[in-house]
Amino acid sequence: RYGGQDYVAQIATFGQLKARAVVRDVARALGFKPKEVDPIAKLIPEGPKVTLEKALASEPKLRELVQKDERVARLFAVAKALEGLPRHSSTHAAGVVIADRPLSEYCPLMKGERGEIITQFDMKAVEKIGLIKFDFLGLKTLTILDHAVKLIREHYGQEIDLDRIPLDDARTYELLSAGDTDGVFQLESQGMKDLLRRLRPSHFNDLIAVLALYRPGPLESGMVDQYIEVKYGRRRPEYLLPQLEPILKETYGVILYQEQVMKIAQVLAGYSLGEADILRKAMGKKIPEVMAKQRERFVSGAVERGIPREKAEHIFDLMEKFAGYGFNKSHSAAYALVAYQTAYLKAHYPLCYMAALLSYEMDKTEEVMKYVAVCRKMGLEVRPPDINRSGVEFSLEGEAIRYGLAAIKNVGIAAVKEILAEREKNGPFESLEDFCLRMDLGRLNRRVLEALIKSGAFDSLGVNRATLWRNLEALMDWAQKEKAARAKGQISIFSLGAAGKSTAFKLEEVPEWPAEQKWAYEREALGFYLSGHPLEACREWLSVLTPYTVSRLSEVSEGRKVLLGAALGSIKIKTTRRGDKMAFVQLEDGESLVEALVFPDLFSKVMSYLEEGRLVLVRGTVEKEEGGLRLLLEDLKPLEQALKELSGRLVFRIKAPGLKARDWEALKELCEGHHGRCEVALELEFPEGLVRVDFNGRFRITPSAEFLDHLRRFLGDHLLAARFES
Repeated sequence: RYGGQDYVAQIATFGQLKARAVVRDVARALGFKPKEVDPIAKLIPEGPKVTLEKALASEPKLRELVQKDERVARLFAVAKALEGLPRHSSTHAAGVVIADRPLSEYCPLMKGERGEIITQFDMKAVEKIGLIKFDFLGLKTLTILDHAVKLIREHYGQEIDLDRIPLDDARTYELLSAGDTDGVFQLESQGMKDLLRRLRPSHFNDLIAVLALYRPGPLESGMVDQYIEVKYGRRRPEYLLPQLEPILKETYGVILYQEQVMKIAQVLAGYSLGEADILRKAMGKKIPEVMAKQRERFVSGAVERGIPREKAEHIFDLMEKFAGYGFNKSHSAAYALVAYQTAYLKAHYPLCYMAALLSYEMDKTEEVMKYVAVCRKMGLEVRPPDINRSGVEFSLEGEAIRYGLAAIKNVGIAAVKEILAEREKNGPFESLEDFCLRMDLGRLNRRVLEALIKSGAFDSLGVNRATLWRNLEALMDWAQKEKAARAKGQISIFSLGAAGKSTAFKLEEVPEWPAEQKWAYEREALGFYLSGHPLEACREWLSVLTPYTVSRLSEVSEGRKVLLGAALGSIKIKTTRRGDKMAFVQLEDGESLVEALVFPDLFSKVMSYLEEGRLVLVRGTVEKEEGGLRLLLEDLKPLEQALKELSGRLVFRIKAPGLKARDWEALKELCEGHHGRCEVALELEFPEGLVRVDFNGRFRITPSAEFLDHLRRFLGDHLLAARFES
């Protein structure tokens, strides 16, 4: 019987110190610099089954480093001792134990980040001591789907039953095959998008297979390639026996699902389904003595049914090989259905689906920024918050999405509900004065009003943000006095307009904030830039200088050195054990965020540049771990300074026919007027071919948006491309 909260707990999981991660962690503890440990870590192959012993055996350069360098030898000695140990604890996604007595009588317990009770044993240990693990899996996506369906009903007057949508919808498979899966359940990662583009799912079974195939084992084993090659007729399926074809036909001859392993054992060797499940578990755990018994059972059963012993042993070997990669088909099918439903709504009702997705994620700045960027790529307009049009969450307004008031920082849901209740009762707000008179300023304090102004929520009232900001304190004081006077019946008839609204307060008008300041305040209120981005003026130059951006770092391989431009987000300064200072900074480009580490050596050089909102050019190494990716920075400079100091060569490709002498003269004057350190070269395109003109350093410029604007103005369509040669 269930006896209360002492009888139930969530289950812990423990991340391990794996080969590459343990080397990096130990190296930091031993005082290695990033540039020293990066080349070492890159020599260790990636993969779930890689160990330091295997890495040393397979990589001669690694063995040589260990043999020749005492520090590296010590690093590996310590790392080997720690390899495989728990690195951190977290909470199992779904596992819960419920006991007949208080759980403290069975196992040690601990508290999680939110105060929840968690076992100190993982799921295997919990089962070994006799407790039963229950899986309660709650998917946020189900809430998003439900919200989207309600929005479709309200906006389009259509009833959508997600259990009855067609599973052969062409538009949905087009979206999936294009890898257009931002916001689609389970299919958002860059690797998954690449797999979808390669496999081009055309029916629901393909989608089930995609979720089973996108794991390290299948990706490394060649199963993915076999599936795709056979699907598109570039390879014949291989069935060792005719009996295997009905079992493996849907996966093109690949043993992909655990259920297929069980069915093969049942059909070929006469296993009952209960016995087949024992075989499945044994193959997953690979216990030698158990596997030896199962091999004999399978082979003898197959021989009794007329299958040659050699063939039966070969089939068992194949099953054993692929069972380690095998995925539970029922699990994959359930997830595939949810993935399909989200893709279907994104394909057919993008406005409603993206509004629902943004509403669910509105407390997470990074997610809101990402999905607002996705909306823009889809051609959907996301309008800024508006005091008279916004709701609590993201809502629909015509064919656009309106930003929710509760998604503004420092504006709580309680305050938003009061605003909406007043708006519904007495109509739209006519001015900030009207707003202050109608709302309780004791509950909606100055911080709330400042956030609303910074976010642009009052823009539609016809007064610029700088003016509202300048008058806010005086306006709030006036409103309090005005309300007190009204309560006593002392209001003057001369302070009332025709509609009975107070006109006594006169705003002191000032010019609007400069764009950069306006965007900076907007970022304070929303957590990111919405109406514009300070990086915008430099994006074109950055695309010439480097192919890398923050939002596309997930596509970059581990260990790659990258150069990219970004705005600095939050900055956290830490003190190391040695007493040195370092920093964890966020880099963002208006579409995505990434964490970057500024180690002590670099920190001492760049600490004066570390300021939120500053545009920077950074150079660093991509590091990927279980928790995601981050950048280990080697250099950081203010973007403007970095462009001035940039050395190398800018090559402009120009369509030469049609240009006149005065155009070349204007180009020369433009280069002389933007003198800098970067050499200029031209590639002149003629019908007969390409002519390269190098000026041997005679013309050197500083890249700037102004230079590019002038260049376009007189070259127009003759400017074909630009690139940077370092």
